[in-house]
Amino acid sequence: MPASVARSIAQDRRPPPAGTASASQYVNQWTEAEALGTERVRAFVLILRTRGCYWADVKGCSMCGYAKDTLGRSATPEELGRQLEAALQVYHGEPYVKIYTSGSFLDDREVDPDSRQRLVEAFSGRARRLLFETLPEFATAEALNPLRKAFSGEIEVALGLESTQPEVLLRYVNKNSPPEAYLDAADRVHGLGLRAKGYLLLKPPYLTERESIDDVVTSVRVAAPHFDALSVNPVHIQNGTVVEWLFHRGRYRPPWLWSLSEAMQRSAAHRGTTRLVTFPTAGGLARGPHNCGVCDRAFLSALEEASLSQRFEGLAALACACGNEWRADGALEPLGVEA
Repeated sequence: MPASVARSIAQDRRPPPAGTASASQYVNQWTEAEALGTERVRAFVLILRTRGCYWADVKGCSMCGYAKDTLGRSATPEELGRQLEAALQVYHGEPYVKIYTSGSFLDDREVDPDSRQRLVEAFSGRARRLLFETLPEFATAEALNPLRKAFSGEIEVALGLESTQPEVLLRYVNKNSPPEAYLDAADRVHGLGLRAKGYLLLKPPYLTERESIDDVVTSVRVAAPHFDALSVNPVHIQNGTVVEWLFHRGRYRPPWLWSLSEAMQRSAAHRGTTRLVTFPTAGGLARGPHNCGVCDRAFLSALEEASLSQRFEGLAALACACGNEWRADGALEPLGVEA
């Protein structure tokens, strides 16, 4: 991709500053299947509307278009308070709560410290586990200790590691920190008595399908000792991203569900006691991980069941004629890689 195109994509990510009415409304909310140990539960997911990830203003990650759901400015404590009030109206006591900001919950520019504490306190005594995501540089004792004291249950800090291979992380995903920064942050989180969860990416741009599977397996093996849970997230096409630019020019296909299944089966052997899950976004759609369309639902159901049960052997029984096309594509894919 030409450098000028990459710069244009980065500049177009951020929306113009929003008014107070928009800033008082969260981006989205839903519930989803999850597990607390061996207990299957419903999780309450909340996407707050904030200024979003600062890295999106600098360069941004190649697959991430979440900046388009942001305010284009920092939210005030009053605006965040109104978003919380609205969220609590639809919260029904789900034991697992996940709060996202399209960036870092611990970045003061996105959520000020007082608002962070109020958000955490609002679910204390109601939820048993609360998760939020952050970049590694914000996962400090100064930011986390007040939240640990404010919440009566478990706090889980999620980190978007994506890959433990430096070249993949810095050149293809375009992250701003090396893998070691994420592993060190997970260790700091553990040192404070909190849980650490890592997100791994399946098929960042410029990797073949086979290379992306191998990258996930390697990343699970390296990262598992540092995390309580690892979530494998296959790329889906988000608006205004490098991946979308490649997709529209026929130079990128979202990963096959076959690839996700193989990555999970092989990675399970390296996870140790770490929980390994995948809950694909846009699964079965053209812009998300998919197979032929006939078998997609069966694959997605099996992947969810394996994630909730932590039993991955059933994935080996998945079958469809499109597996021949997946294998053929995998064999030919390296021939299409530019030198």
